[in-house]
Amino acid sequence: MTKNQNKKDEINLTKSLEELNAIVTWFDEQESVDVEAGLEKVREAARLIKMSKSRLAQIENEFKEIEKEIGEDISEDSDGGDGDSEANNPDNIPF
Repeated sequence: MTKNQNKKDEINLTKSLEELNAIVTWFDEQESVDVEAGLEKVREAARLIKMSKSRLAQIENEFKEIEKEIGEDISEDSDGGDGDSEANNPDNIPF
């Protein structure tokens, strides 16, 4: 699966939260809830919550990957520089 296909399959968290809010509002506005309609709303909410949790886990992993890449870049800059990393060390600045 390509990244573009994967993006299409991913849930939009903002849209999901809006839909969950609409479900909550629907329940709040009911004077008496039709059990069958309420059940369908609960099923939809459960589906949205499950998908959102999965997407949040994906996002967390993406942030961790970026953090790791940034850490590697910083490490490479300090280790593979022009040889005067000692000069850039704040502990070596005379005061």
